[in-house]
Amino acid sequence: MTMQTLSQPDLTTDSTAAIYIKDEIVDVVFAERDGELLSREGPNRYRIGDALITGSTSDQWSVSRDRFDARYEALGPHSHGKQGRYRARPVPVWAKQMSTPFTLTRRVGGDMLNGLAQDWVLQYAPGDFGVVENARFQRVYRRVP
Repeated sequence: MTMQTLSQPDLTTDSTAAIYIKDEIVDVVFAERDGELLSREGPNRYRIGDALITGSTSDQWSVSRDRFDARYEALGPHSHGKQGRYRARPVPVWAKQMSTPFTLTRRVGGDMLNGLAQDWVLQYAPGDFGVVENARFQRVYRRVP
């Protein structure tokens, strides 16, 4: 089966895409130095201060600090910006399930991610993308009516 390469798709104009919201509590530490972690979908380069996240399905990924601050809220006794548990804010994202394997760049000049058939492409904002495994997507994302 051929691998499809997606180049900055606009899911807001794709009739097969819809809006979803993530409902998940995650564990977070903040990077003490620049580095890279390997997620199921591919490498995630991060900078000092970025969030290193372990999701409810044990998946790991990184989120830039500015995106993290806008998309997650602290739970429990710690304050925002400290290591601990966080809940994803109900921020709508565009999502599309893919029928074939594919590759996608997270953002211009960013990491190359890989998806399998049935995995999902997420568009957080123009030029800002993610890939989520189908089983994980089904557990943590809900379609907005």
